[in-house]
Amino acid sequence: MIKEFVGHLHPVVVHLPIGILLLACIFQWLAIKERYHDLRSAVRISLLIGMLSAILACITGFILSTSEDYDEELVSNHKWFGIGLAATSILFYFFYKRISNKKVYLGISFLIFGLVFVTGHLGGSITHGPDFLTKSFNESFDSAVKRKPIPDVQEATVYNDVIQPLLQSKCYSCHGKSRQKGGLRLDLPERIMKGGKDGEVILLNDPENSEIVRRISLAREEEDHMPPKEKPQLKENEIALIHWWISSGAPFDKKVKDLPQSEKIKPVLLALQSVGEEKMQVPDIPEKAVEAADDASVQKIKEAGIVILPVAQNTNYLMANFVTAPRSSDEEVKLLLPLKKQLVWLKLGSSSITDSALNILSAFTNLRRLQIDHTQITDKGLTSLKKLNELRYLNVVGTKVTAEGIMQLKDLKNLESLYLYQTSVAESSKEVIKKSFPKTKIDYGGYTVPFLATDTIVVKPPPKKQ
Repeated sequence: MIKEFVGHLHPVVVHLPIGILLLACIFQWLAIKERYHDLRSAVRISLLIGMLSAILACITGFILSTSEDYDEELVSNHKWFGIGLAATSILFYFFYKRISNKKVYLGISFLIFGLVFVTGHLGGSITHGPDFLTKSFNESFDSAVKRKPIPDVQEATVYNDVIQPLLQSKCYSCHGKSRQKGGLRLDLPERIMKGGKDGEVILLNDPENSEIVRRISLAREEEDHMPPKEKPQLKENEIALIHWWISSGAPFDKKVKDLPQSEKIKPVLLALQSVGEEKMQVPDIPEKAVEAADDASVQKIKEAGIVILPVAQNTNYLMANFVTAPRSSDEEVKLLLPLKKQLVWLKLGSSSITDSALNILSAFTNLRRLQIDHTQITDKGLTSLKKLNELRYLNVVGTKVTAEGIMQLKDLKNLESLYLYQTSVAESSKEVIKKSFPKTKIDYGGYTVPFLATDTIVVKPPPKKQ
């Protein structure tokens, strides 16, 4: 119970030193100038709060580090940088008024700034993986997960070529090098066979009683189901491959041809030879080729702070992302007009666009994926989307749209995914929407992630002496 409480407290006290110490650095840089001299008092207050929260973050982080659920090297580096940040903030606070040299001021503040960045990055790497800074952007469009076909599956190594890619794509985020929930690590053969805190997860030649098979075979709504229901799930063929591998003794060095193959598993293995791309609710780009976009127009868009990239190799179709231009408004959307043929994916989430921007987008007839979440759009703006017959994916999370506005889009026959979390769609309207969009996956959000017994440690008092 103590670790569960600390696990909830630690993220809060971690964000405090990051935000407040960075604020103290900014105040200090401004206070060097005479007209901002009054900010010096705010610097000292910020340093005090940041120092105390940094100390608390070190304490809670140390308690969590004893769980052995994370990569030891990352935890060690994170711990020492965190201690360094706390120590530097303590020294700076107590000697702040005694330092008269402006260069020393700047040097220490830049040191704190650097320590905040490195410590924060290491902390993020521990909980979310080493690519957590770039992963969200790279996956912001849920791009298709590509799996290379195996030329001759019978000559493939069963673990390296068949099983490991499954574990890597569906299990490593919670049971890899950076994080080991329940003490279980699935990225190394010896750790797979060792199991986790609750014991072995694989029983050789006995898949029915192997914990890993039991977990992945449970219904998605079950508390013990793995992967968690909000993460990409194993398909039936993938579960069948893991079941077959364990029933064959879970070898790590044998080839597929060396293992017994039932009539049920043969077509599953054969399918691996022709798998070129596994689609995860992602629209295809148009089959018809399109000319390249005008370079001058693309450059102008980039100068406005908008990310513009090709959606795939050897194609002129493009994606645009306003993530680096959150204050963009309807005027910036107009910059995309020269790309109305090439643009197929567009992310406008958390920008300052209004319904007028959607009126502009009505000309983008090739648009297949549109994210307008957390914007000011309303039902009136959705009217303009009725012309986007190629639209496959629409995200209006966190907007004021209602069921009436959504119903305007019922004639979009290609719409596959519709996200309506935190909108003004009434509970009573959900059934009507479901019937009007029979082929569309409608997501209302509101997921909760259950705590597992293996995620916490229960501290019990020592037994009384007789």
